[in-house]
Amino acid sequence: MTNDPSRRPKVVINPPVFFGSAGIIMLILVLTLAFKQESQQLFAQVQDWIVINASWFYILAVALILMAAIFCMVSRYGNIKLGPDHSQPDYSNITWFAMLFCAGMGIGLMFFGVAEPLMHTLQPPVGDASTATAAREAMQITFFHWGLHAWAIYAMVALILAFFAFRHGLPLTLRSALYPLIGERIYGPIGNAVDIFAIIGTVFGVATSLGFGVLQINSGLNYLFGIPVGVPEQVILIVVTTTLATLSAASGLDKGIRRLSELNMILAVALMLLILFLGPTVFLIKAYVQATGTYLSGIVSKTFNLYAYEPTEWLGGWTLFYWGWWLSWSPFVGMFIARVSRGRTIREFIAGVIFLPAGFTFLWMTVFGESAISMYLQEGLTSLADTVQNDNSLALFAFLEQFPFSSFLSGLAIVMVVIFFVTSADSGALVVDMLASGGKEHTPIWQRIFWSVAAGLVAIVLLLADGLQALQTATIASALPFSVILLASVWGLLKALSLDITKRGTYYRTHLAPRTGGSSDNWQQRLRTMMMFPRRTHVTRFVTDVVQPACEAVAAELRDRNVDVKVVQDDNGRIRMEVLHGDEVDFVYEVRPRAYVQPAFAFRDTEDEREDRKYFRAEVHLQEGGQNYDIMGWSRDAIISDILDQYEKHLHFLHLVR
Repeated sequence: MTNDPSRRPKVVINPPVFFGSAGIIMLILVLTLAFKQESQQLFAQVQDWIVINASWFYILAVALILMAAIFCMVSRYGNIKLGPDHSQPDYSNITWFAMLFCAGMGIGLMFFGVAEPLMHTLQPPVGDASTATAAREAMQITFFHWGLHAWAIYAMVALILAFFAFRHGLPLTLRSALYPLIGERIYGPIGNAVDIFAIIGTVFGVATSLGFGVLQINSGLNYLFGIPVGVPEQVILIVVTTTLATLSAASGLDKGIRRLSELNMILAVALMLLILFLGPTVFLIKAYVQATGTYLSGIVSKTFNLYAYEPTEWLGGWTLFYWGWWLSWSPFVGMFIARVSRGRTIREFIAGVIFLPAGFTFLWMTVFGESAISMYLQEGLTSLADTVQNDNSLALFAFLEQFPFSSFLSGLAIVMVVIFFVTSADSGALVVDMLASGGKEHTPIWQRIFWSVAAGLVAIVLLLADGLQALQTATIASALPFSVILLASVWGLLKALSLDITKRGTYYRTHLAPRTGGSSDNWQQRLRTMMMFPRRTHVTRFVTDVVQPACEAVAAELRDRNVDVKVVQDDNGRIRMEVLHGDEVDFVYEVRPRAYVQPAFAFRDTEDEREDRKYFRAEVHLQEGGQNYDIMGWSRDAIISDILDQYEKHLHFLHLVR
C-alpha cells in the first residue's frame, strides 16, 4: 500500500470485525440502558462469584505471567529481535518510554498517587490502622499493585503480538497471539471473534476510564474555581476531551500521540520533582530506597498471598480488582506497546516495559503517597484523610493545597489529567482501528476519528445511564476468560521462541569469501575486493549479472527435483529466491544493496573528502533478517556455494524441529 494519502483507499476494514464489534457495542449499550438495575445486579453477582471461586486462578495466572516475562528476558531468548535481525527501533528510548507509560497507567497515578497509600494506612488488610506499621505496609501494597506484575501483563501481551507480527509477518492484531495454538485458523471466524472481543474491551475500557476521569477533572475544577459538579458539566468535559483525542488520533502516531506523550512526561517529572523538593526530601528518598528493597524481598510471599487463613473482603476490593483491570486492559495497551516497539531485542523490550515504568511508578507513589501519609501521621492533618475517605477524586487537589503555589500546582495537575486521558483515548482509537482493519497501519483518517468519537459517545451514554460502575465490573469480569487465552498464548510463544533459537543456532557463523584455487593472483583479486567501496550502481549491476544467474541456476536444479522455487528481482536492486516447503518453514535467500558511510582511511589520497560519502554492500538476508555479510565480488560458483550452505542449514533446522 502506498504512503501517499491521496492514493490510499477510502475504506480499509475487516468487515466481520468492524461491523460485528460496532453492532455488539450498540447492543450492549441498549441493554444497559433498558435494564439498568438488572445489569448492575448481574455484573455484581459475577464479580462476587469471581472473588469467591476464582481468586486463586487470578493470583496464579498473574504470577505465571511475571515469571514467564522474567524468563524471556534473562534466557537466551532475550537476544531475539522483535523484527528482522537487521531492524532498528523506530523511536528513541525516551519517546518510547513516554508513549508506553502514558498509554499504560499514567492517569492512574494521578488518581491513586495520594489516595491509595493513605487509604491502606486508614484501612489496612490486617493489623491496626493509622500506625507506622500500617503506613509501611500501605506502601508495600501500593508498590505491589502498581509494580512488576501489572507491567508484566502488558509486556507479555505486547511481546506475543510484536514477535509474531514483526518477526513472522502475521497481522498486528490480537488474533495473532493464538497462532501457535490454532495456526492458519486465526484468519477465520475464531480470529474474527478474538479481535471483536479485543475491540469491545478496548472501547468500553477507554470509555469507562474516560467517564471516571472526568469525575476527577470536574472535582478539581470545582475545588479550584467553584465549577459545579454534575452530569451536564461532565458531559461537556467528555466532549472536550474526546475532541482533543480525536484531533490527536487524526494526526497519527508520530505527531499527536508521540508529542502529547513527551509533553506529559515532562510535566509529570516536573510536578514530581517540585513535590519532592518542597516536601520532606530526605525522608522521601530514604523511604523510596527502603520501600523498594522491602517490596523486592517480599515479592514472592505477596504474589501468592490469598489471605486463606485470614479471610477478608479486602482482597477482592483491591488486589483482584487490579489484576482483573490490568488483564482487561492488556489487549489495548499490549497492542499499542507492540506497535511502538519494533526493532528492539526481547531483553531490551522486557527491561524497558517492566522495570523502567515500575521504577518511575514507585518513585511517584513514594513522593505523593509518603508525603500524604507524613501529613496525616506526623503533622496531624486529619482533613486530608477525611477528604480521601469521602471522595478520593479530590485527594490530589486536597494534597496539593498544602504546598506553596497550590493553585498553580493544581492547575498543572488538571492539565496533566486531561493530557493523560487524551493519550489513552487517542492510542485506544489507533489500536481499535488496527484491530478493525486487520492489522493495517495506514488507514483513512475517518476510521480513527470514528473509533475516537465512539469511545466518547459510549462514555456519555454510560454516564447518563449511571452504568459506569456496571461496565467497570463487566470489564474486569471479562479478564477471566482472557487470562486463560493469555496463558495458552504464553506457552505457544515459548515454543515459538525455542524454534527461533534452534534456527539461529544452525544459521550463525562467520562468513568469509570462499577460497578458490587456480592462478597465483587470486589473493590479489581478493584484496582488491576487500578494499573496494562500490556505488549502488556497481552493486546493482553485480546482483543482475552474477547473483541472479546463480539463483536461477540453483532454482532450475531444484525445479528438476519437483521443488517449488521462485526468483524475483525488484526495482531496488534486490534479488530474492524462495524455496517453498508447503506446511513447513520456507527458505528465503535474498541479496540487497545496503548503504554505509565510508571509513576514514578510504578518503586518503582522494580529492573527495566528504564525510557523508556512502558505499554499498551486497548483503545476504534470510527470512530472519540481514546476516551482515557481504558477497560483493564473489564469483557465480561461490554464490551458489553460499546458497547451498544456507539451504543445507535450513534443512538441518527442519530436521531438528520435526
